Amino acid sequence: MTHKLRPRRNQELQLVIKIKLRGEEEFLQQEDGDGEEEDSLKSKVPLALPSMETWFIVLSSFCIAFLLKALLFPTSKKTLPPGPATVPLIGSLIWLRRSLWEIEQILRGFKLKYGPLITLRIGSRPAIFVASHALAHRALVQNGAVFADRPRAPPTNRIFNSDQRNISSAAYGPTWRLLRRNLTSEILHPSRVKSYSHARRWVLHVLVHRLLPRSDEPVRVMDHFQYAMFCLLVLMCFGDKLDDKQIQQIESVQRRLLLSMSRFNILNFWPRLGKIVFRNRWKELLQLRQDQEDVLIPLVKARISLKAKQQQGAETEDFVVAYVDTLVDLQLPEQGFKRKLTEGEMVSLCSEFLNAGTDTTSTALEWIMANLVKFPEIQARLYEEIVGVKGPPPTAASSGQEMTAMVEEEDLHSMPYLKAVVLESLRRHPPGHFVLPHSVTEEVELEGHVVPKNATVNFMVAEMGWDPKVWEEPMEFKPERFLNAANADADADADAAAATGGHGGGEALFDITGSREIKMMPFGAGRRICPGSALALLHLEYFVANLVWYFKWTAADGDDVDLSEKQEFTVVMKNPLQARISPRG
Repeated sequence: MTHKLRPRRNQELQLVIKIKLRGEEEFLQQEDGDGEEEDSLKSKVPLALPSMETWFIVLSSFCIAFLLKALLFPTSKKTLPPGPATVPLIGSLIWLRRSLWEIEQILRGFKLKYGPLITLRIGSRPAIFVASHALAHRALVQNGAVFADRPRAPPTNRIFNSDQRNISSAAYGPTWRLLRRNLTSEILHPSRVKSYSHARRWVLHVLVHRLLPRSDEPVRVMDHFQYAMFCLLVLMCFGDKLDDKQIQQIESVQRRLLLSMSRFNILNFWPRLGKIVFRNRWKELLQLRQDQEDVLIPLVKARISLKAKQQQGAETEDFVVAYVDTLVDLQLPEQGFKRKLTEGEMVSLCSEFLNAGTDTTSTALEWIMANLVKFPEIQARLYEEIVGVKGPPPTAASSGQEMTAMVEEEDLHSMPYLKAVVLESLRRHPPGHFVLPHSVTEEVELEGHVVPKNATVNFMVAEMGWDPKVWEEPMEFKPERFLNAANADADADADAAAATGGHGGGEALFDITGSREIKMMPFGAGRRICPGSALALLHLEYFVANLVWYFKWTAADGDDVDLSEKQEFTVVMKNPLQARISPRG
């Protein structure tokens, strides 16, 4: 038996050697022997291993393919701006659950670690935060068109902005240009702004006579500032002086909208599921929009009716063009044709107009007056400047009689310290610590890092206004810094005029637009800068000048002014200003 097996083992060994040397299966078929033995042998012999030549060819092919790809399709070595590592889904939940105020505090720590350009993972796209005035200028001014877009609004916001058909949220394109041009040319043009001077005098009269009965007692002034600004913006929007009940209805629904939007953020994370899981909250959102339309649509219809009568030749007393008048005949470019605005879209645009001009201005006004109360020497210097231009206030102010005199808008041009006080407050206490988010239309490089197409870019307004590299003692309230800046600009303009043989002239102003250089940007910068910035500055200067001229502002007994902040729709005083006002006349 042993002798019979030995030749068979020799045959198997020879076949294995041949396979290992040549790696070809055909040698199995060249051996003599029984067919069944060959089949049995094939099943027992291991598969052939690739030869060294085969491995060399495969590796060479991979190397050549890699080199060709690198040469034909070069990839950038640039990366996103630095930021904390995060797990995609969990990271988004963490950030969405935090308020903008909380995120700002965290970003300040990240700025120390990563620098002025930071990436956070919020949602499906990276969110990039810019805390440098130089980088902001490079992005918003030098690369303005690329950074001029808006990100896709979350579902809850699209309900209130009519699917991004308002100025602040519209994508950079024909619709945005039309809406913005309509506002700037029809309402914010200097001639039109001047036509509303009677409205500002009326609102000042309302404000002063609301404050007079409360003189010599602590007054929570923010309530009165908001009411006055709302009266003014409603008049500019709808062209009519509404009664107190109507004003309160509009103010109530708009305040509810501003203060409750953060509650609806959870609905944006997974909209379809959110409508089921948070059904009551979704119903609350829809009801809020319905309440808004119920209040504003009748005002829109009334104005349309009045405008029709005016066009037919009927006499209308003191008819001045209002914002809603300009919206009636406006036609949106859409898919190759034009159409008129729907009632819902007009509601969204009117709501935007009211909110933008009311809450931010009244907040800024409270911050200015709070600093004038906290620093009486600044208030005294400002009052001295006003009296030097206008003279002493009338005695009628203290008696509650009809206002016979006031600081007029033409007087403001002769009050540089007033302008400095307003600018310093906007620098130290910007109503918004972030501008509205921007989105880039194409991939762009910023400070050696890549900002991918459609990324969301946020600009940190407060950080730029508080930068010690730009502002000496940035957390101190020093209006005189803007007088020095204005003088420096005037000297530079004079030097330039002398060098070119021209003549300098005009009032030296700080560049609040940031077109030359961004040092602070309370109104944003570039193509998306707030279109109403000039009107806001006029309102602040006008009301501050008259309030200081008519009243002496002091702190309530034993009460120091607390300048702590908190986030609502804007950044407001954590403890609202309680001031004691005394008529000067």
